[in-house]
Amino acid sequence: MFRILALISIFAVALFAAGDASFEATKRELNIPAIIMFFIFVGGTLGITYWAAKRTKSASDFYTAGGGISGFQNGMAIAGDYMSAASFLGLSGLVYLKGYDGLVYAVGFLVGWPVILFLMAEKLRNLGKFTFADIAAYRLAQKEIRTLAALGSLAVVTLYLIAQMVGSGKLIQVLFGLEYEYAVILVGIMMIVYVTFGGMLATTWVQIIKAVLLLSGVTFMGFMVLSHFGFSFEALATKAVETHELGQDIMAPGGFISDPISAISLGLALMLGTAGLPHVLMRFFTVGNAKEARKSVVYATGFIGYFYLVIAIIGLGAIVFLNSDAGAQYFVDGKLFGGNNMAAIHLSHVVGGNVFLGFISAVAFATILAVVSGLTLAGASAISHDLYASVINPNCTEEQEIKISKYAVIVIGIIGVILGIAFEQQNIAFMVGLAFAIAASANFPILFLSIYWRGLTTRGAFIGGLLGLITAVVLVIVGPIVWVQILGNEEALFPYKHPALFSVTVAFIGIWLFSKTDSSQRAKDEKKAFEAQNIRAETGFGAAGAVDH
Repeated sequence: MFRILALISIFAVALFAAGDASFEATKRELNIPAIIMFFIFVGGTLGITYWAAKRTKSASDFYTAGGGISGFQNGMAIAGDYMSAASFLGLSGLVYLKGYDGLVYAVGFLVGWPVILFLMAEKLRNLGKFTFADIAAYRLAQKEIRTLAALGSLAVVTLYLIAQMVGSGKLIQVLFGLEYEYAVILVGIMMIVYVTFGGMLATTWVQIIKAVLLLSGVTFMGFMVLSHFGFSFEALATKAVETHELGQDIMAPGGFISDPISAISLGLALMLGTAGLPHVLMRFFTVGNAKEARKSVVYATGFIGYFYLVIAIIGLGAIVFLNSDAGAQYFVDGKLFGGNNMAAIHLSHVVGGNVFLGFISAVAFATILAVVSGLTLAGASAISHDLYASVINPNCTEEQEIKISKYAVIVIGIIGVILGIAFEQQNIAFMVGLAFAIAASANFPILFLSIYWRGLTTRGAFIGGLLGLITAVVLVIVGPIVWVQILGNEEALFPYKHPALFSVTVAFIGIWLFSKTDSSQRAKDEKKAFEAQNIRAETGFGAAGAVDH
């Protein structure tokens, strides 16, 4: 383990030494405080990984930290998992660019949490073991449902991972003058180390530390922005309207989402997608019982809601300060250096100087590492637990399952690096929107109906869920983002950027129709098994408890 940590340190130093020196000289002097904080964070989290590795012995330890995380710790970790680079960099960048429409995203991201609190959290904990497929396949055929759940999980993880990788590459590029490709490779290596050696325990603590740092950083930033306006949000908004080239239009909807179907579709994707994200659902199995699961959602909702409120202040602050005389140094050829996603990073330099820029940059990097670790673990568990141990080789030992999971982590890490480099030019908030659409269309309908609808059958869940997944993916591909912006065609075959309204509808109708028309003996047995499942979902009898160490 120590050899690996030493090799990574040498690799990181070598990469930074190989950074583009002329870039640093022309843009800004090397930010020593930023680099010091960056390495303090990396060193601290690698230390946590070493500590966690010694305590990660069983599959339960690797996937769920033995179920020994408290509600408050899990709430903080969920917030750390959910407040991604797309939220911090992408949303503040969207508010900076379009104003009000950036906040539509923030509200959508938050509204999914009451759905999880009231409909899902307790039952997830009572029915599941390691992944959400455990619940979907509780009374249905293992092979079909787990295969589909794993495909849905991997599609979501891949898209989400691209967004985080792009964010990390841009961030380190701006901060250190390091080549984008090297930056993405560095993140990939560190993420593989965290998850392979530390499992869920290391991932949880990286997420908790990151959440504390991020909330502290944005609080200070919001405080400093408002202090220039007598702590009056109205004065800040008025100045932002005067400063922005769109003027009063930044306070009105329609600059980014211009029609009702797109607005409803985006809202559905963000609300239902939250309840279908594999890396978020996986966190509910790390607590000891259903009560702690509920508490963790309440804490997470509070932290996340506060975070999005402050993001609005940061976005408006970026409009005011970056478009002033003091902000001229952050523009190259009339464009914000590093793209609009870097608005929050540049604002931190305006309000807090080099030291605070260093802190926020290290926090943004921590944000990315925490989220990619959770994503990678969710993707690896879909491969090892849902596909390998439940479908391909149901008689495998726990050691074999963990081994496959660690191999999967390495493969996902490599794929994440390749895709991160390939998608360098995309707005990362879009990429996350696409991931949410797939989570809402493929994962959520099956999960929700398996818990609440007695009439669900394997045939209905498999065909309907597959239709939802295919519809979401196809509509994303033939929509304006991929078909026109990436593939270079003249006109999109599907006019809307957000497909959730259509794909979620297809999934629910498909599941209902093919379940209703299924009169096989297996379907009758599955409907009968609902009673026993419902008792366990409500009471927790038979659910796995926390593991003592």
